[in-house]
Amino acid sequence: MTTLNPSLGRLEQYYDAVPRASARAEDLGPFTLFVREPPGWPYYARPAIGWTGPAATAEDVDRVRARQRELGVPEAFEWVAEVTPGLREAVEAAGLRVHAHPLMVREGDLTDRDADLTDRDGADPAGALPGPHPLVRVLGPDDPFLAGALAVPHLAFAAPGTATGPAGPAELAAEIIARADELPAGAERVRAGRTVIAAAVEDGVVLCSGMHLPVGRVSEVVGVGTLPAARRRGLGLAVTAALVADARTRGVDTVFLSAGDEDVARIYARLGFRRVATALIAEPVA
Repeated sequence: MTTLNPSLGRLEQYYDAVPRASARAEDLGPFTLFVREPPGWPYYARPAIGWTGPAATAEDVDRVRARQRELGVPEAFEWVAEVTPGLREAVEAAGLRVHAHPLMVREGDLTDRDADLTDRDGADPAGALPGPHPLVRVLGPDDPFLAGALAVPHLAFAAPGTATGPAGPAELAAEIIARADELPAGAERVRAGRTVIAAAVEDGVVLCSGMHLPVGRVSEVVGVGTLPAARRRGLGLAVTAALVADARTRGVDTVFLSAGDEDVARIYARLGFRRVATALIAEPVA
């Protein structure tokens, strides 16, 4: 059995735990399929924690995909390359396309057992976070800008990259209306402390937002997206810094994220995040 880097071991436990608060888990051999029950971002299948049977095959992947189609959920798989190194071959043999993303942990949040990466005196190698940005704040469950904060990432991810684009306030207003049914569940997750959302707001418009999802002393920063018309202003970095700072106040000592690509990873490195592995996401070929 492969011995995991301690940091990756903690992340594997987190990946299995975080969807269970808002999804049903189905055991399908070497995979666990998470099926979201309230409206919101759909989940995925990932390698089952504690699986001791044979390695997953293309046939195992096909069985999960058949169940996903039966349920009407995306045929999506997520895993860490260094933890399950043989899975990519099986997934690609099943006809899925695999995307690789730098998996990053803020250096001050690596475990003490990673002795080569942690200062012996307890100092944070990542250094201090930048000060609060004047446009950025953490939102409560009844904040009037919560709906906009939930909608912005959808527009951002529909236009990937860091270049500015045409989608602006008008498109955001339409997206808020289209996703109105997701607001109650989103507000409830914020109220329960399962989701923390930060947003940059200017002139009554949410320009950028993101969230972190604390489970015990680990939290992942996810969904950081900037309205395409507002890009190239450093708002994504400011929102991420606010989320890391909030996580610290909640007793979180491991903060991690998956960067969209190497260019985005270099931006997150400015906040002290360091690449520790590769996150893989598989989906059908378009």
